[in-house]
Amino acid sequence: MSIADNLARIHDRITAAALTAGRDPAEIRLVAVSKTRPAADVLTAFQAGQTVFGENYIQELLPKLTEVTEPVEWHVIGHLQSNKVKYIAGEVSLIHSVDRLSLAEEIDRQWGRLDRVCDILIQVNISGEASKSGTTTEEALQLLHHCARLPHVRVTGLMTMPPFFDEPERARPCFAALRQLADIVTAEAIAGVSMNELSMGMSGDFEVAIQEGATLVRVGTAIFGER
Repeated sequence: MSIADNLARIHDRITAAALTAGRDPAEIRLVAVSKTRPAADVLTAFQAGQTVFGENYIQELLPKLTEVTEPVEWHVIGHLQSNKVKYIAGEVSLIHSVDRLSLAEEIDRQWGRLDRVCDILIQVNISGEASKSGTTTEEALQLLHHCARLPHVRVTGLMTMPPFFDEPERARPCFAALRQLADIVTAEAIAGVSMNELSMGMSGDFEVAIQEGATLVRVGTAIFGER
């Protein structure tokens, strides 16, 4: 199957999952995870209608910023070191993986130099896995309150990564818990913080994530094939 064929199938599955959950498919955006993939694959996907691409590693993203001249939207979805932020200031539309105040402060500092605002998501380690990045559910609210005071950062939602399960249904509690946390944050009515985005769900479980409220699904293998 070609990248274009795979994208069409993913969009059909997104639409079906949304309709099953009584949601408008237009509420859900597909983030094509292009890590380890050459710029040529990004171009092929763009030509098939894909505009949003997610990268895990800054060292892989940087050459693509110059190699891909088409009007794509870049998202950072992997663990981000504070000392790498300066390389992507103003170049990415959304950072999914903000899990600590020091990182948010560095994003604020670097985007502030450009007099711009960076949209971010707070990554929450819902499952509590030691191998996963993310703030705890308990600490998320405190982090959100701190981020709300940063003038060049705008929190637009939350992100999580559940444990890997062979059975997608087993990931549902993690997705449901993130949705519930978003509801709690919304009720707090923190000035400048919105819960418009829930980034959750990947190639193996994005349909369950959509049923639980995902607005951004991060799909790589099902689009580009095995790495």
